[in-house]
Amino acid sequence: MDLTTLTYIVVGLSFALYIGIAIWSRASTTGEFYVAGKGVNPVVNGMATAADWMSAASFISMAGLIAFLGYGGSVYLMGWTGGYCLLAMLLAPYLRKYGKFTVPEFIGDRYYSKTARIVAVICLIFISFTYVAGQMRGVGIVFSRFLEVELLTGLIVGMGIVFVYAVLGGMKGITYTQVAQYCVLIIAYTIPAIFIAFQLTGNPLPQLAFGSTVNGTGDYMLDRLNQIVTELGFLEYTTTSKSTIDIFCITLALMVGTAGLPHVIVRFFTVPKVRDARSSAGWALVFIALLYTTAPAVGAMARLNLTETVQIGAVGDPEGNLKIEERPDWMTRWEATGLLKFEDKNGDGRIQYYNDANADFAAKATEYGWAGNELKVDNDIMVLANPEIAQLPNWVIALVAAGGIAAALSTAAGLLLVISSGVSHDLLKGTFTPDMTEGQELMAGRVAAAVAIVIAGYLGYNPPGFVAQVVAFAFGLAASSLFPVIIMGIFSKKVNREGAIAGMLVGLIFTMGYIMSYKGIFIPVLIENVPANWLFGISPEGIGVVGMLLNFLVAFGVSKVTAEPPAHIQHMIEDIRVPKGAGSAVDH
Repeated sequence: MDLTTLTYIVVGLSFALYIGIAIWSRASTTGEFYVAGKGVNPVVNGMATAADWMSAASFISMAGLIAFLGYGGSVYLMGWTGGYCLLAMLLAPYLRKYGKFTVPEFIGDRYYSKTARIVAVICLIFISFTYVAGQMRGVGIVFSRFLEVELLTGLIVGMGIVFVYAVLGGMKGITYTQVAQYCVLIIAYTIPAIFIAFQLTGNPLPQLAFGSTVNGTGDYMLDRLNQIVTELGFLEYTTTSKSTIDIFCITLALMVGTAGLPHVIVRFFTVPKVRDARSSAGWALVFIALLYTTAPAVGAMARLNLTETVQIGAVGDPEGNLKIEERPDWMTRWEATGLLKFEDKNGDGRIQYYNDANADFAAKATEYGWAGNELKVDNDIMVLANPEIAQLPNWVIALVAAGGIAAALSTAAGLLLVISSGVSHDLLKGTFTPDMTEGQELMAGRVAAAVAIVIAGYLGYNPPGFVAQVVAFAFGLAASSLFPVIIMGIFSKKVNREGAIAGMLVGLIFTMGYIMSYKGIFIPVLIENVPANWLFGISPEGIGVVGMLLNFLVAFGVSKVTAEPPAHIQHMIEDIRVPKGAGSAVDH
């Protein structure tokens, strides 16, 4: 059976499974729509949280980042997993004990202000739409390559599937759909990794193959990778070009951004008891670890396979580079998507792949007769192309396509539901039309989700960057806007509504402005994105840490010169933190 037909069958069966679950678990009340009736088992919730968390950035883009950044890509592994420790210890149990539906609802009640709730919704919408743009781009990439359709067609199909199980099932439908999607994505990620690890090293465990010797050479994989990339003018795979301050800030921004992401936090509102929230975070880490401990090996193997596909002989040997007419079929297929390109700059009929930005390597390149790097590979294709590069069976490639779509759709659904609840529950029911019935609120939530899906599709068609880059921006926005006010709301009785509102606005505006200035998201690039121009040497991916600090400083500063929170609010904060009664939620 040819690859396209097989992919349609595998992806079609996964779609049928998701829609079937959505119909079976259709939400009939607002409680089921927003928080799945608060009755989800912590193990199930941990698996759903892992799927919600392991987005297209984790499945598609992270290993691609590690493949090209090498050791420098470890900031994403450390940041994205470390955030769950913060969630488990500092946020999840207390927010679950509070017992409401959404993060803005907690912020509105804690800071006794509808304005604070509205500002929180605005922050939530900025974060969620920035994040969902990356997910929809991931959907488009997978569809355009494996189903061989136009990007727009692929996005419309993906939007339709999400519409069915997000709008129909709400959080209840999304939870059980995400469990199925986790199973699909983890199988799709690990099976190719096992195949390729065994193929390269004879060791089927990717985590161990990462430190094993390459078959037939006696060289350790990382030593071989270091040798071949440095011969082509690239930085050693086991080193990084990032400064210490930037590594620290990116890692911290991703950690606190994780803890401040509304679509992740809301998952801990779905369990029956407070202790289940902490348990869910632990289980989520276990399920996430299965993929995250595999990703470094996948990245290294992908980089080695790609480089050796193009550099077939000794570097500098006229016969050492791949002939254009002999390039493998997988390259031709990815060329059609526009995510892989080559240009024969020196007219020798071969493809040269090297670092032409390295001035120290320029003399050697001239000596070899090379006129510039001739191969451009998008970071986001490495995991998807890896099985093809390694010439694995078609069923494995089809499974990877289903896994990539599952990863993107699972997170997109969670984000869209957060946007929907922010509009229907926090803005309409909680602020502007408090007299609306439960049925009207449920309908408003579904309409809001439908509108959000359309906007998300547009952002996927016109993305502001590659998947992991866009997602990193969302984490920066979460770190600088929502995380500080949630932490202060739980652990400080000093911060009042004026401080919280000012802090959120300053953090959000500063971080968004910095990112837009360097990256040109929605506006032209205003400042060249080079380390020499970065504030304190911090890149746009890590600037959320500065925004977070500004948020804290402004919130405490404004609170100090304005009236302290009312006595009942201070008592409420004590109730949230007190261990007594932690077995069940407390309604205020």
